[in-house]
Amino acid sequence: MNKQEIYENMYPAGRRAVLSRGDAAPDFNLRSTPDQWLKLSDFRGQPVVLAFYPADWSPVCGDQMTLYNEILSEFHALGAALIGISVDGAWCHAAFAKDRKLHFPLLSDFEPKGDVARLYGVYRNGDGVSERALFVIDSEGIVYWSYVSPIGVNPGADGIISALEDLQKRKAA
Repeated sequence: MNKQEIYENMYPAGRRAVLSRGDAAPDFNLRSTPDQWLKLSDFRGQPVVLAFYPADWSPVCGDQMTLYNEILSEFHALGAALIGISVDGAWCHAAFAKDRKLHFPLLSDFEPKGDVARLYGVYRNGDGVSERALFVIDSEGIVYWSYVSPIGVNPGADGIISALEDLQKRKAA
C-alpha cells in the first residue's frame, strides 16, 4: 500500500484535521531549487515558520510572501527560519523568488502533488492547492501555533510574531 492509499484509508473524506499545538510536525524533504532539497529536520534546534500558500503569482500570495520578506529580520531576531511551501514546481518558485527578491526558501510540494500539505491537513483536494496556512514549529519539531486563513485573505504576520515572542519567553523561563 502506498502513502496515498494509506492516507485515503485513514481519512476517507480526503482531508485530515489541521495540525495544531502539541502535534509533532511531520518531517519532509522537498525541492528548494531545481537541484537542491531541504528537510524540516535540517532546522532542528530553532523555531521554523511554515507558510503554506496556494500558488506563486497570485495577487494575495505575492503580497503575503513579500510582506514576510520585508519583516524577515524580525523572524530572524526571534531565532526563527521562514519557509514558504506551495504545490508549484521548483522552476516556478525560482522565477517567483527572483521577481519578488525573496530571501527565504520556497519549497515545491509538487510531486507527489500536495503530499506535505496533506500531512499537515491543509491540502484542498477539489482545488489542487494548499490552504493559506501558517505553522510555528518549535526547536524540537512540535507545532506551537497554527492558523488557517480564508484562501483569499492575507493572514499578515501578527499571529506569527506573537507566537514566536511567546515561544521565546517560554524558552527563557
